[in-house]
Amino acid sequence: MLNKYLLSVDIGTSGTKTVLFDTSGKVICDALYEYPLYQPRNGWAEQDPEDWKKATLFTIKEVVQKVCAEDIVGIGLSGQMHGLVMLDKYDNVLRKSIIWCDQRTYKEAEQLTELVGKDKLIEITANPALTGFTASKILWVKNNEPEIFEKCAKIMLPKDYIRYVLTGEFATEVSDASGMQLLDVPKRAWSPFVLDRIGLDISKLGKMYESCEVTGTVTKQIAELTGLKEGTIVVGGAGDQQASAVGNGIVKEGIASATLGTSGVVFAHTDKYTLDPLGRVHTLCHAVPNCWHVMGVTQSAGLSFKWIRDNLFDEVKQTAELLGENTNYLMDKICAESPCGANGLIFLPYLMGERTPHLDPNARGVFFGISAIHTKRDMLRAVMEGVIYSLYDCVNIIEGMGATLNNVYASGGGGNSKLWRQMMADVFARPISIKGSWQGSALGVAILAGVGAGLYPSVTEACAMLNEEGDMTNPIVINTEVYKKYYPLYGELYRSLKDCFTKGL
Repeated sequence: MLNKYLLSVDIGTSGTKTVLFDTSGKVICDALYEYPLYQPRNGWAEQDPEDWKKATLFTIKEVVQKVCAEDIVGIGLSGQMHGLVMLDKYDNVLRKSIIWCDQRTYKEAEQLTELVGKDKLIEITANPALTGFTASKILWVKNNEPEIFEKCAKIMLPKDYIRYVLTGEFATEVSDASGMQLLDVPKRAWSPFVLDRIGLDISKLGKMYESCEVTGTVTKQIAELTGLKEGTIVVGGAGDQQASAVGNGIVKEGIASATLGTSGVVFAHTDKYTLDPLGRVHTLCHAVPNCWHVMGVTQSAGLSFKWIRDNLFDEVKQTAELLGENTNYLMDKICAESPCGANGLIFLPYLMGERTPHLDPNARGVFFGISAIHTKRDMLRAVMEGVIYSLYDCVNIIEGMGATLNNVYASGGGGNSKLWRQMMADVFARPISIKGSWQGSALGVAILAGVGAGLYPSVTEACAMLNEEGDMTNPIVINTEVYKKYYPLYGELYRSLKDCFTKGL
């Protein structure tokens, strides 16, 4: 398999990253193109699919020129989940995409529950109606922008819009589609029952594939624009969380990942379909054929860190530029000057509402316990600790469902932080490992592309070949004791403030 390469395209919230791998999983080169997030109202979040398209074409062209295009044997796509892309019959984008963290659809979530029935909805889609999921977004457009809904001929997820751009094929795959709340998750197929209840014709949804199946090939036009070879295969790919799990080897039971990205996710593989009847965590199709996963989500993990960094530590960004240092590395050093427990300061990281365990779009961020003793360092540490508390909520629920988490791997951009990994080990009271590669979702969909191209026999076997073990962080006992004191208070604060959140909106 000399001189064979796999290309991955990840349509993220902050930007699109394209990575070129060789067949051993080594990164050859990568390129990143950033774009804006639009927030026209409090709790709203949108992006322009045209930005994703420009970013994809630019980054692919950047990396393809480094090798012979003939040697790129497959392309995998990953992307932010749940986003709503609507096209008319002429393939024009009808409006900006309402993305995963948007919270405007709480009324539509209630409407979806009424239309389908609470128990029936969980039975079919494995989840209660959620503001972040795509079905509620579709209903919002139907209720508030009926002229756009009437013109809509195709509904896609962000990465599937990019698939359409690259191949002209209107398709999706089970992992990302199971986050739309239109899929019969146990059967891994669109649900006629749910579609009928919300008045959506199945013709507006793409053909369904497993994540490693070939869904189409690069068109002549795209080949001319990017330097790719016409006919290069594009596989189903995966939602960003499932892709990251494959990239980190979370492809068998007993293994979980804790991802610190814009959102925070605890992800556990399961060979059998299982769900939480209370809907506190999500059961979705995995990118491993005929497998599922359980996933707890906190909306504002890295987003909380970015918020405090950009608003209270602008001078650190300037210093980092002058010194040629990574800004987040300097932020970790500042945070470490505050003691474990942040001198009693606690932060609720609900800047964009919350999913696990509260399912509350009205929840908001809170600093609790501020006194004259506290500094910006303490506020920073409280934010980072609050995010880890929210991930620990997810761990407790997943283990309460009967899962045994023998190994937990840190991943995502925040997983690069030694300090954040130490906090995770201390709060979780267990060792936290990392993988040798930090490419996560990019490596995951490269593996899926390799399986689709016939380079690897299966997803599980490819992960065993390509996933190398990295460092392990052990808990510090005295820190764990401090967090045992503050974590219960963290949970009590939400319960005390729940009714107050709606009064402030």
